[in-house]
Amino acid sequence: MSIMNRETDAQLAVAAAQAGAAVVRDMYGASLGRVDKGGGDFATAADLAAERAILDVLTSARPDDAVTGEESGDTGAAGAARRWLVDPLCGTHNYAARNMLVAVNVALRVGSEVVVAASADPFSGEVFWTDGDRARLRRDGVDEELAPSSDSRLVDVNIDPPFPNAPGFRAVRLLAEPEFEGRLRPRVVSTTLAVAWVAAGRRAAYVTDGHLRDSVHFAAGIALCRAAGCTVTGLHGQPTHTGAGGLIVAADQRTHALLLDLVKRQESGGR
Repeated sequence: MSIMNRETDAQLAVAAAQAGAAVVRDMYGASLGRVDKGGGDFATAADLAAERAILDVLTSARPDDAVTGEESGDTGAAGAARRWLVDPLCGTHNYAARNMLVAVNVALRVGSEVVVAASADPFSGEVFWTDGDRARLRRDGVDEELAPSSDSRLVDVNIDPPFPNAPGFRAVRLLAEPEFEGRLRPRVVSTTLAVAWVAAGRRAAYVTDGHLRDSVHFAAGIALCRAAGCTVTGLHGQPTHTGAGGLIVAADQRTHALLLDLVKRQESGGR
């Protein structure tokens, strides 16, 4: 893929995320129907409408590309080299409870690599995006470079299921670790907007369990953090999408090393 195509794809990701974000913002606070997805999970009418708006943008501009949508599943050729990963409303439970902590995520995988991504905050109007080389924040049409920082010491821990590494590792137990609460400040916002915040310097780190390959929830945030220069690994320090899975993304190596040690300590029984 040429640099020009990558730049164009990145702007398409931004446009698609903004289209979804506009729907999410406009439908906020309304009485919304729900679709039960099992296991306590559900989608709202806003999830469905936002995904349709995103897919309209993507399929109009790239009719030959495949798409994986959180709500609509896979479309296009199964082995397509180019696949868009779409999460129209990350934080559905928050949104349904009239909490504004949500994100709209759009990412493009070419081959095995996510090359461009955008994560939009419907309520601030901010869009965190990357062309694969640099990570930026677009606000009121103006872009600025993202700069990770651990100064806040705030670390988000995802405690939503599934938990494939339980009982050896449970993310929720990190919150009670004396060293965690002594050196960091735990947060639980239940949306991958917090992953983008690591790239932007608003969070020191983010930790989650789970198998995240081709995850519509995490693909955009991981790509943003890599482009911003964060330290990004699986739970055991391995490359993402390998081994036990999970994710530790940190603004710097020191914070990452601390979290990696806390995970290892938990799995060894606290020794």
